[in-house]
Amino acid sequence: MSASSTEPSPVVALARELIRRPSITPTDEGCQQLIASRLEARGFRHERIDRGGVTNSWIRRGDGAPLLVLAGHTDVVPTGPESAWRYPPFDGEIEDGMLHGRGAADMKGSIAAFVCACEQFVSSHPDHGGSIALLITSDEEGPATDGTVAVLDVLAERGEQIDLCVVGEPSSTGRIGDVIKVGRRGSLSATLTIRGKQGHIAYPHLAKNPVHLALPALEELINIEWDHGNADFQPTSLQISNIHAGTGAHNVIPGDLVVEMNFRFSPEVNDTTLRQRTEAVLEQHGLTYDIDWRLSGQPFQTSAGALRDAVVDSIREHTGIEPECSTAGGTSDGRFIAPTGAQVVELGPINATIHQVDECVSTADLELLVRCYAGTMERLLG
Repeated sequence: MSASSTEPSPVVALARELIRRPSITPTDEGCQQLIASRLEARGFRHERIDRGGVTNSWIRRGDGAPLLVLAGHTDVVPTGPESAWRYPPFDGEIEDGMLHGRGAADMKGSIAAFVCACEQFVSSHPDHGGSIALLITSDEEGPATDGTVAVLDVLAERGEQIDLCVVGEPSSTGRIGDVIKVGRRGSLSATLTIRGKQGHIAYPHLAKNPVHLALPALEELINIEWDHGNADFQPTSLQISNIHAGTGAHNVIPGDLVVEMNFRFSPEVNDTTLRQRTEAVLEQHGLTYDIDWRLSGQPFQTSAGALRDAVVDSIREHTGIEPECSTAGGTSDGRFIAPTGAQVVELGPINATIHQVDECVSTADLELLVRCYAGTMERLLG
């Protein structure tokens, strides 16, 4: 930031302070305490719900319904080679209206906007209706087994029901608010091991090559039309992400072939059917195999209603655009929150640089996000 530049706005200053804490998943590096200290001064109560070495915070103001939750994560993905970055990834450099650093868009910028929006809203509405809470974890970019789910387990035990939830994931593509996520496809992964028999490559009749055995089945699987999707969801997709076999020697037929694959599936099919159809194909091809299935989220969708209407109306007021309501893209912690019965919408910064070298976010966009979030609170709790 040049000496002639003006001081950053509150949301940019907070986002920069968060970026300067190198909270590579699953570490938090004090980010959540910084957030909590700001909000405790506005009447929020801070509770740590840590599990499995993961830092989680439940920061709530009010006890009534509806309960509006702002959900996000302080952990970030690794930087890759820091020498490839234009600015050091944990410096939070500001130049030409852009805040640079790991987590700027995914999603420390959103968290800073949450905090500033809460401060503005509570100042204007000290006796607001319902309750506001922040659910913040340091385990979103990792396995996601001891983060949001740990907080939800505690809330379920004591009967705290989330009614409405805004997730700050970077949903926008070209302008703030041009896309909001109102659902996500499910995610089902598998590690498939095809068993063969290792042998000398010059004597194939004494071995069983699992690569050769697997190819026809894999070709059949990738050509299956699992469903057609629907008006709100893209069709189910199967993608193979990795195949490996062999000992490293060119003259050895491998004994096993390992295939990593993932389904992103629409509500038109379920994970049980996907498992059964996949295994039926493997059986039909006479393969000897082991398969390890991992379900990381079911499809969900928030229909038009109080939350979706409030977010859309706030975006329309502060940006002048009509957002696209989408279910495309990857997974988020919304997949854990929606099954509790909560309405869930994702709204956040432009996602063009997330997980990349030179991740950055527009400072003006962060200020606009504050207004969009605060406007949503106005419509729901004001």
